[in-house]
Amino acid sequence: MLSHPIRRLASAGAIASVTLASITARAQRPTVPDSAARTDSAARADSAHRAEQRLKAVTIVATPTDAAEPVSALHVSALRLERMPTLDAWDLLRQAAGIEVHSQGQGPGFASDASMRGFSSDHSTDLALWVDGVPVNEPVNGHAEGYNDWSLIFPRVVSGIDVTRGPSNPLFGNFALSGAVNVLTIDRVRESSASLTSGSFGLADATFMAGFDHGGRGGGVFGARFVRQDGFRPNSTLRLAQGHLRLSHDISSNHTIDGGVELYDTHWHSPGFLNEQEFAAREYGVVSNPSDGGQKQRAQERISLRVVRPEFVWRTTAYATQGYWQLFLTIPPAGGRFEGTGSQTEEDDHRYGGGLTSALTWTIPSGEMTVGVEGRADHAHYENYFTTGRRRDSTNTNLTAQQLSGALFVALTSNLASRVRVDLGGRADNLSTTSTPGAATAINASHGVISPKIGATLRITDWLSAFGNASRGFRSADGVISDPARSVITVWAYEGGIRLQRAAARLSVDVFQMNVSNEQTFNPVTRGSANGGTSRRKGIEVDRSAPVLHALMFDGSWTFNDAVYTSRTIAGNDPPASPVSLAGLPVYNTARYVGTGGLEWSSAESAWHARVAGNWVGPYSPFDEPGVVLPAYGLLHVSGGLRTGKTSIDLGVRNALDRGYPELVAGHIISPGQPRALFGSVRLAF
Repeated sequence: MLSHPIRRLASAGAIASVTLASITARAQRPTVPDSAARTDSAARADSAHRAEQRLKAVTIVATPTDAAEPVSALHVSALRLERMPTLDAWDLLRQAAGIEVHSQGQGPGFASDASMRGFSSDHSTDLALWVDGVPVNEPVNGHAEGYNDWSLIFPRVVSGIDVTRGPSNPLFGNFALSGAVNVLTIDRVRESSASLTSGSFGLADATFMAGFDHGGRGGGVFGARFVRQDGFRPNSTLRLAQGHLRLSHDISSNHTIDGGVELYDTHWHSPGFLNEQEFAAREYGVVSNPSDGGQKQRAQERISLRVVRPEFVWRTTAYATQGYWQLFLTIPPAGGRFEGTGSQTEEDDHRYGGGLTSALTWTIPSGEMTVGVEGRADHAHYENYFTTGRRRDSTNTNLTAQQLSGALFVALTSNLASRVRVDLGGRADNLSTTSTPGAATAINASHGVISPKIGATLRITDWLSAFGNASRGFRSADGVISDPARSVITVWAYEGGIRLQRAAARLSVDVFQMNVSNEQTFNPVTRGSANGGTSRRKGIEVDRSAPVLHALMFDGSWTFNDAVYTSRTIAGNDPPASPVSLAGLPVYNTARYVGTGGLEWSSAESAWHARVAGNWVGPYSPFDEPGVVLPAYGLLHVSGGLRTGKTSIDLGVRNALDRGYPELVAGHIISPGQPRALFGSVRLAF
């Protein structure tokens, strides 16, 4: 159950927003199994009548997973997510989609660093996350603008995740600097289910789901999840509760309404960081400050309307969000047992917001055109105190901020010939931010951004195609909550590649380069950030899957990246603070390569499945250590399961070789990665 701050904020309610489930309707997939699979004859007839409409999802979330789209994208199915031996949403996407993740190690409500193409300022601020058409990034946040908490993701209700690399999609605006992760949930179930997972370090995870499916008339699903874990280090217990509700109803043959609610509440304790010597000796029992920890609650409510006519499809989504978090964090001078000599801070964040997006798609000769509008309002009250043992000593920051944003986006798809497709589009955004520090006079500033997008696909044969695109993206800079005049960070991105799809074999290879202006260098230790200068990322991405033997499949996703500052100067750490040039050095908190690869055995004839997989990171460039590059590492994971009747049993081992590895390194302090962890789960449908 959500705590009292959320109940107060929930009354702030329903400011509108929209999202577009696919700018190109033909690229969309139904979010539930085709109703033609039902045995009832009337249901089969109804399914045939509505089949075309169901391909046009209600919520607006552009998910380019079609081979004809000139973008780099990856779809992760619900089945793949279910079979990953992971314990949180961050590790889930690391293993399933090859996204670079560096855990902050503080707790489930303290956002970690998910990165694509070497973009990871802090707390995943360079990567847009949407859940059922609702953006999760927080535009005005005293900890980090674009603060991106993936703990909202409820694994069991996810129907699929689409990962778009680069800012090539016209729907996603602010914070989609490196790309976007779009999460879609199931909208109906035909039976109830309960599952229980238990494992290492006191893990207990219970999930219950129920719902209904009335065929063409609509459906619904309700889910609840409760997690408890002691953690592999002392003083690292956590509690997490999640709720999911989604209902859909066909008002008529042309009108569908769909609504959903996502809730979560978490409390945790934090052991803090280790110094380099403690990490090397695997002294994970060190606790920096036993009073470190926090709590967080978040809620989002959504309603969507879809209108389907022979000449057009119109989709609109409105949403409201509420949130509260309180964090106690020791600022470390050295890490480890010496960290307690530093200053602990308390951060309190109360927020609410909402938005509206609406898009109209209609057919034109040889293609389609979409025009949409987006509006969003976010309000936050942020407080920061110096504390000792959670007792306030003095006030550091106390301010209120709000951001109003609006955008017009357009996308045009045209088939110039039988084998040539051209996509044109773009966005025009305006961000207006107001900050009121304490009793001081309000400060306001606005920024406008134009983001053109262009791409083309050439279908060379029925199984081989080539594509290329160029696009511009942006995100708000850290610190606009107190200084709205800070300019946005922008990037020009260019990529090209080939796709091969033949029978069950798939291969995608693309090269990219991304040039950043007004680069931001962030230090999570001192909480300082500075803008200015430029950087460049370039590299190669490879996605592939292919059958090896009968029922044995090989898959993997890799990114090889060269991310360097091209012009950047920061203040030194030692007095006197002489300037330090970062030009030519690796971008902080990025790896030269990240990837996943695995062998999975499963078949329609067998109830068994098994998977052996790994993920690899490195060499890695830590925060606040110019020119330092840490060694690469890899982790091995093993999992398997049995399905019999309405019962399924799964077993898994994460980090099977018990490799010691750093999740995050900053200024010579380290958040260690999880040692070998075992888990087992039982799921029963009824």
